[in-house]
Amino acid sequence: MSGLILDTNAYVAFKRGMDGAVEVLSLAEEIVVPAVVLGELLAGFACGDREAENRREFTEFLDLARVRVAVVDSTTASWYGRVYSRLRRSGRPIPANDLWIAASALQNGLPVFSYDRHFDHVEGLAIVARPEDLLP
Repeated sequence: MSGLILDTNAYVAFKRGMDGAVEVLSLAEEIVVPAVVLGELLAGFACGDREAENRREFTEFLDLARVRVAVVDSTTASWYGRVYSRLRRSGRPIPANDLWIAASALQNGLPVFSYDRHFDHVEGLAIVARPEDLLP
């Protein structure tokens, strides 16, 4: 597998040592963290009892050679608009942050590693939720 977009819940599952999450991330050649996921995680850390430790561990994760942060730019915003419009027309809206994550995945041509099933409704978006999803 070449790469994937990391959702917040997948990072949390990885940090909790869930076998499937650890295996999926170990198979990825590139792990892309959308800026919105960065924000969600940092907000969660700030609300918790282990902020400094969580931030340190996350910084170490981000420093891995195969991890990069995807910024939001005008192309991401264009994808966001398309995804939002299609989901609204189909009557299947999803949370705004997840729209940004989907937009980032489509922009980068990568699947989303997430346990949120509402991503299934995003046209053209590949989803990874377990190692078997990586099989051709």
